[in-house]
Amino acid sequence: MKHLYSLSLLLLALLIPATALAHDFYVNGIYYNINGNEATVTYQGTNSWNHNTYSGDVTIPATVTYGGTTYSVTSIGDNAFYNCSDLTSVTIPNSVTSIGKSAFKNCSGLTSIDIPNYVTSIGEYAFYNTAWYNNQPDGLVYAGLVAYEYKGSMPSGTSITLRNGTLGIAGSAFYGCSGLTSITIPNSVTSIGGWAFTGCSGLTSIDIPNSVTEIGNGAFDGCSNLTSIDIPNSVTSIGDYAFYKCTGLSSVTIGNSVTSIGDYAFYKCTSPTSIIVAGDNSTYDSRGNCNAIIETATNTLVLGCKNTNIPNSVTSIGNCAFGGCTGLTSIDIPNSITSIGDGAFIGCSGLTSVTIPNSVISIGDYAFSECYSLTSVTIPNSVTSIGNQAFSYCSGLTIVSIGNSVTSIGDRTFYECTGLTSIDIPNSVTAIGEDAFSSTAWYNNHPDGLVYAGLVAYKYKGLMPSDMSIFLYDGTLGIAGSAFSGCAGLTSINIPNSILIIGDNAFASCNHLTEIYSLALVPPTVYANTFNGCYSAILNVYYNVMNAYKTADYWKNFTNIVGIVECVGVFEVDGILYRAMNDGTAAVIANEGIENYYIGDLVIADTVTFEGNNYVVKIIEDNAFSDCYELTSITIPNSVETIGEQAFQGCTALTSVTIGSGVTTIGAKAFNYCNALATVKCIGMMPPVMASTDCFSTAAYNRATLFVPRQFVDAYQAADYWYKFAHIEGWGSVGRGDIDGDGAVSIRDVTTLIDAILNGNNEGIYVESADLNSNGRLDIGDVTTIIDMLLNDIE
Repeated sequence: MKHLYSLSLLLLALLIPATALAHDFYVNGIYYNINGNEATVTYQGTNSWNHNTYSGDVTIPATVTYGGTTYSVTSIGDNAFYNCSDLTSVTIPNSVTSIGKSAFKNCSGLTSIDIPNYVTSIGEYAFYNTAWYNNQPDGLVYAGLVAYEYKGSMPSGTSITLRNGTLGIAGSAFYGCSGLTSITIPNSVTSIGGWAFTGCSGLTSIDIPNSVTEIGNGAFDGCSNLTSIDIPNSVTSIGDYAFYKCTGLSSVTIGNSVTSIGDYAFYKCTSPTSIIVAGDNSTYDSRGNCNAIIETATNTLVLGCKNTNIPNSVTSIGNCAFGGCTGLTSIDIPNSITSIGDGAFIGCSGLTSVTIPNSVISIGDYAFSECYSLTSVTIPNSVTSIGNQAFSYCSGLTIVSIGNSVTSIGDRTFYECTGLTSIDIPNSVTAIGEDAFSSTAWYNNHPDGLVYAGLVAYKYKGLMPSDMSIFLYDGTLGIAGSAFSGCAGLTSINIPNSILIIGDNAFASCNHLTEIYSLALVPPTVYANTFNGCYSAILNVYYNVMNAYKTADYWKNFTNIVGIVECVGVFEVDGILYRAMNDGTAAVIANEGIENYYIGDLVIADTVTFEGNNYVVKIIEDNAFSDCYELTSITIPNSVETIGEQAFQGCTALTSVTIGSGVTTIGAKAFNYCNALATVKCIGMMPPVMASTDCFSTAAYNRATLFVPRQFVDAYQAADYWYKFAHIEGWGSVGRGDIDGDGAVSIRDVTTLIDAILNGNNEGIYVESADLNSNGRLDIGDVTTIIDMLLNDIE
């Protein structure tokens, strides 16, 4: 039984798909990842929190050999010993230079750890909740030669001097130490970890020694009383948010080796007055004493202040370049600038005016957001796009003029610009984002109903009644995102041909939308959620562009796409006027400008040609031949399905009508007052439906002979209104052997068949009734068969 159980486990293991592990290999109970010729200590399996693998005393070797290759052990990875509560001591070799985040976190039994002096980087919470850490006295904790963390309560006015030989300051080492007012960093320190001094609001100055090469992300975030910073020549990189919210910072000097300044590194530094980059820096410069940092290769201004003078050589203002600079009241943007980046002036609450030059093409997201003191903005003709929330929360803004090259306005661009009463939106704008003008005075002053922003249907505001149809006016270029979102009362919408784009969520959750008419010949640009929940609605588009909609992104999701028939031209063929439609059909129409237009004997064609295209004649329109009192006969082809109302009314000279086999309906008074009718011939086997008794006049019913297919005389005699004809006769063959179509098989059929065979004359005979041996031709076999039929009375 035990062997069966083991076998079952083996089979189960084989059936379960392999799972990617955190480690590449393990040797002597220690797990490693490979990085080139180096190895990193890590944890077993896939989840660090589920594998308390390490216990007791662990000695990490300086090198490890696996698969014939020897690797140098250089680091302990993130979470490597996380939650190993039975671990008591760890010996780390001199080869290790870094210890990752939470590497020994929650190793509650760890009382001894030997951290070599070569370790220069220690991640956050690396020793959190270990016995070793908890037994450290209040104050600064060292891990090897790294200043790891200040633990315990720090009184206000605390000064700290790091001991000589310290190689690094760990991430979050002094996080939240608001009582720290000064710190002395020895020349041995090479790195300042991420968030190392975050929230040290009491720190007024700091001397970064020439040994430091890296300042980590958020290292001095929130050091609000720091007044100046001098980045030495040794530093190569400044991390993201490194000096974020250093609101007291007035002076910034950048050394000659800095090659990387992270995103938002000086964001919300409200008070800088002086910014200088060393003249021999190859990546950044402060050309012309501009009081700014400029990325030399791209001519992008990455950091400015209230005293910045933007040089004419700069082509773009970078993301958050002036972000949070509350002391900035005005700025001269030169004509060399082509783009204003995301958040370039966000939070510049003192900025009262700005002139955007004609060189600018794009304004980024949040570019002037929270510039509360701005009162008016003119966006030049050069600008083509305005980003999301570009002017949001500019509560002092009252007037906006937008140039005629702008094609798109982003989401919430003017959101909460409560004082905005006037905005000039050009006709070039085709796309307006969600809530672009919400909570502006301009928007609030619109009555309930559809709000237009320029030529864009911006939003339906207020209460929408049920069963509502909306027709957008011709010339509307776009429908804004969420314009009709949630309008449950909307049942139909008419989208004009001028529409180029329909924003995301424009009709989302319009649950009762049943009819959409899109008259655009090219399917407008739409997005994934434009018609979310509406794809069961009938989509009506022009017949000739149905395929374009059926293959266009998101339009193709409609389950019922119906073609709209449209006239493509009016023309004349053989004296008859036709209207061609885009579905390939044509209708016979009246020439309303000429009385008694149609005269004599006319034959309507099955198909007609217009501008190189063939059209099947399907309809004779209402009044098409009305009062044509010189029309004498009319032949209606088999292609026609409908004869319209009063189509031939008043054609007093009309004596003969032939109605094709395809006609299914005859409109009211179609042949009324056609009193001279002598013959009416119907080709169709089933009687067309007459709309009323006055389709023909009483005189026609009494005098004319109605000729119908011989086999269907009874059907006509029983059909509504056809029965009123006093004279109904059959025409055509009754079937097999009735070659001349006189309703009977006789010797005359024999002579007619012989004449057809000898002389090749098939005119006036019914070939299908004459081919008695069914071989596809007329021959002597058919003659002998019909003679046999006559002699032996065979049908």
